[in-house]
Amino acid sequence: MAIRVMLVEDEAGIRLILRKIIEKHEEFEIVGECEDLAETVIQFRRQKPEVVFLDIGIKGQSGVECARILTDLDPKVKIIFATAHTEYMSDAFELYAFDYLVKPFSIDRVNRTLNRIAEMGNPKKNEADEKIVKSEYRRDKLLVKGKESMSFVDIPEIILIQRENQATAIYTEQDCYVTSASLSELEKKLDPEQFLRSHKSYIINLSRISRIEPYGRWTYVVHFKGRKEDALLTAEKYEEIKKRFL
Repeated sequence: MAIRVMLVEDEAGIRLILRKIIEKHEEFEIVGECEDLAETVIQFRRQKPEVVFLDIGIKGQSGVECARILTDLDPKVKIIFATAHTEYMSDAFELYAFDYLVKPFSIDRVNRTLNRIAEMGNPKKNEADEKIVKSEYRRDKLLVKGKESMSFVDIPEIILIQRENQATAIYTEQDCYVTSASLSELEKKLDPEQFLRSHKSYIINLSRISRIEPYGRWTYVVHFKGRKEDALLTAEKYEEIKKRFL
């Protein structure tokens, strides 16, 4: 059975773009389109979609409040915000969003979101997916707040995190994100099976390690696939890594 999708957007052009992209994915079926938030709740009850593309602001009404109502009706619904107003995304992202699309969004960006949902299977049939949206999303994304912006980083793409110059740098293959958050704060949001606090100044992604070399008597240097930066590793953590991979 196809995954049921509802589009909530007051711009007809955006709805058309989303519809054409979604229709190319046979795993999905569009079951409703709304441009009014009150009508959205009515249609949601009637159509019971598993995925909702939702504008964060429709005709002066709050898409965040609408998301609150929809997730109360069905905690498993996947809400994807499509918005030009990034200043509202922090609370929405943390509380309700499975993903977000900043207008003007690319076809490839929408396709990645749809593919991720399709790989998870139909939420109503997949027992392993019985979890509320906010928990599911926090395992996939990390919200990074900078001085004048905020970014949403795919956690599996993080290679290493380093404390430097009284700030914290998060490295992926393509980007570096700088935040004032401490390593301890970020460590709490990462899967300890995948990430290791290798040193007081570093957190590393174990799946991205290419080699480890001695650096002095009690320290090692960790090299990674995809970045020229490296990280320090204590002797104690070196032994921990050996036990994990043996």
